[in-house]
Amino acid sequence: MLYEEVLANARTCVGEICKACPVCNGKACGSKIPGPGAKGTGTVAIRNYNKWQEIFVNMDTICENKPVDTSLNLFGRTFKAPIFAAPIGAMKLHYGDKYDDLEYNDILVSACADAGIAAFTGDGTNPAVMEAATKAIGKKDGTGIPTVKPWDINTLKEKLALIKECGSFAVAMDIDAAGLPFLKNLTPPAGSKSVKDLKEIVDAAGVPFVVKGVMTVKGALKAKEANASAIVVSNHGGRVLDQCPATAEVLEEIADAVGDHMKIFVDGGIRSGVDVFKALALGADAVLIGRPFVTAVYGGAAEGVKVYTAKLISELEDAMAMCGAHSLEEITRDMVR
Repeated sequence: MLYEEVLANARTCVGEICKACPVCNGKACGSKIPGPGAKGTGTVAIRNYNKWQEIFVNMDTICENKPVDTSLNLFGRTFKAPIFAAPIGAMKLHYGDKYDDLEYNDILVSACADAGIAAFTGDGTNPAVMEAATKAIGKKDGTGIPTVKPWDINTLKEKLALIKECGSFAVAMDIDAAGLPFLKNLTPPAGSKSVKDLKEIVDAAGVPFVVKGVMTVKGALKAKEANASAIVVSNHGGRVLDQCPATAEVLEEIADAVGDHMKIFVDGGIRSGVDVFKALALGADAVLIGRPFVTAVYGGAAEGVKVYTAKLISELEDAMAMCGAHSLEEITRDMVR
């Protein structure tokens, strides 16, 4: 199966709002929720994509001619590339009736693990979503990162117990989900966390903890204070707050501030292996990609994920070779402008 076939197949079964565009840049879905768009104007998702395109790579082939190694060592695991599938939920609401959250996560976790990477799985108000996600991760020897919403502490402890049982190598919280409409007015309340709250959750996790949704140096320092092992520089795909900067605009300063103390991931509009290269050059250790993995699953199930992942890795390998970097450690800030 070719990637173009994956896209064509996806267009026959995704919902009315997602168009499975050749380039997922946020323009077609815009401000449409339900759907993969934003609760606001949708301009932040578009800005996320555009800002990566404004960064250029510095080609330099006057270097040793040898194979490129894209492998990443993270929290005791080795992955084929510094690429992870981002957590996405409410599949039928946002993307169409072909898959529910349980089916989507089951396909994604297994396919990503088989492709040599890992998936972050989503969460929802239905407890079965986390139960199924952790079961899928357990079947793949813990190769996946369950992502919890910022629930109340008792709900979180219930979910963390499931996560411990599955043996996942890390756990995440998309704390930026505090801005999602469905988390409003819940009982018990869900939403933003203080440093003290977050530290309690990190300590309860028992495995490396990833805080997703950091957009400032101040926020990164607070995550560090809470003993997080990693952060994801993320504005929730531009879905939760208008007038945010793009992730590409804040990554470098955040990496400079805390990169020596924790792992740095970034998401938001990253769509190619060249974009991955740019993110690594600006200080990220790895990237998360969301909506295009949905297209891959809807368009080709496990084979779609395999095809899309291979495409990203091939593009990253080529960018590294053409810029004189033969391992992730050799990617430096001066390779982009």
